[in-house]
Amino acid sequence: MKLNDDRCETLAQYVIETGATVRACAKHFDISKSTVHKDLTSKLRYINKRLYDEVKIILNKNKSERHIRGGEATRRKYMGIRPKAEREG
Repeated sequence: MKLNDDRCETLAQYVIETGATVRACAKHFDISKSTVHKDLTSKLRYINKRLYDEVKIILNKNKSERHIRGGEATRRKYMGIRPKAEREG
């Protein structure tokens, strides 16, 4: 169980340092969004309450802003603008 504890804390630190969304965190660590979400919202509470409280604030902020990110992605799609990562790679 120690491995999962370490993963939860590692994911939490990444989200706190970068403000990353669950999707971005999952992509960065090459694991599923479901795993990231479960680790950060359920398991972390019992492993490290301080980190859980910090992550919860960021996740709530990201959740409240998701409609803006979705709208921006749709605007780019219909204007034919590709994200920077696609242009470079």
